Amino acid sequence: MAKSLGIFVTNPDNMKHIMGVTRAAKAKGSDIKIFFTWYGTKLTKDPQFPELCQMADVSICLDSYRKMGYDQNDIPEGLTAEKMATQTQHGIIIEDFDSYISL
Repeated sequence: MAKSLGIFVTNPDNMKHIMGVTRAAKAKGSDIKIFFTWYGTKLTKDPQFPELCQMADVSICLDSYRKMGYDQNDIPEGLTAEKMATQTQHGIIIEDFDSYISL
């Protein structure tokens, strides 16, 4: 596997950092997977979210998304229904990616 970076997002105040880290990792040729959970799912409504989905493999915790008051049928721009998943996506980051950060 090429150098890879997993990003675990729980804080809705970190989109600037998420975008910056993702751009930097992408510029270095890294494989990037980002998983949004709990309050971090609020960032699916950020105007930069679709751009982020184009740069990385992005998925969200569907249960957290619903708990934040969003309708599961309201699929965020840039995602597909299959990317609205479970915490298994977090496990994949932990197991399969070279580097891991939590924002």
